[in-house]
Amino acid sequence: MADHASVEFPIEPALARAATSLPLGAEWSYEQKYDGFRAIAFVNAEQLVLQSRGGKDLRRYFPELEFPPGRYVLDGEIVIDAPGGGEAFGALQQRIHPAASRIERLSRELPAAFVAFDLLCFDGNALLDRPFSERRAALERIDGLRRAELLYDAALAARWLEHTEGVVAKRLDAAYTPGKRTAMVKVKRQRTIDCVVVGYRPGKEPDTVGSLILGLYERDGTLRPVGHSSAFNAARKRELRKELASYETGSRGSGEPSRWTGDRDMEWVELRPELVVEVSYDHASDGRIRHGTTVLRWRDDKPPRECLVEQLT
Repeated sequence: MADHASVEFPIEPALARAATSLPLGAEWSYEQKYDGFRAIAFVNAEQLVLQSRGGKDLRRYFPELEFPPGRYVLDGEIVIDAPGGGEAFGALQQRIHPAASRIERLSRELPAAFVAFDLLCFDGNALLDRPFSERRAALERIDGLRRAELLYDAALAARWLEHTEGVVAKRLDAAYTPGKRTAMVKVKRQRTIDCVVVGYRPGKEPDTVGSLILGLYERDGTLRPVGHSSAFNAARKRELRKELASYETGSRGSGEPSRWTGDRDMEWVELRPELVVEVSYDHASDGRIRHGTTVLRWRDDKPPRECLVEQLT
């Protein structure tokens, strides 16, 4: 899209490609990776559209969000700040609800905020072809916005990998590329945790394991599921089925479809809580691991009762 043309709803957001380390060089800048909903904000006088990554308008779910007057388009993240620091993604998910009364109540109890990190259009003039350095400078001139902190030192930015969701690196000389992964790199914080294997989901193929169900103990001795791991090749899935057979209790458990894979049958085979695995994961919220994990090793030396929920960070 050429300059001096308006940016219209909907527009695909620019995307980031995953990496294991931060890119280095004077052409790169760095921002904290937030744990929220990516959104494009179309602000025009009293009108506001909050476009989700999938092109839907999120405005009704966040009635408390307000923006400085003007005519502009922002790229950013809708977040809810957690009381102890970071973002409360679980509280954010609760907003996507059909009941207006519920949304209104939650908007007062835990208000959301919009963190802006790019400016796509200002006063009807598209800035997509401008380098990020110019777009960011223009963003800084809009008073009253909450903006993502921008760093130019990779060593300083790497500290975010110790306590936030990660870092997004952006080329200062790059145009905004809707739907493409050409100018941004994301590095997620990686963490490890020891979990009890509380069960498994059968695989699609007969006599295979589709995923391990992972659990952690509460201080009161309650063992509850917190996540899963399914990153196994076909041969390993067959081996696991044989290895786990002697631990089966004969009972079945059930998982929450919204936590795993849609509305499929989430019944899993229960195992005696005697096996411990160390897994890597990139995010936890509300006492659960949000995405799938990768098994690093089996911990024969770790007592299951030492796998406590407070490990989750």
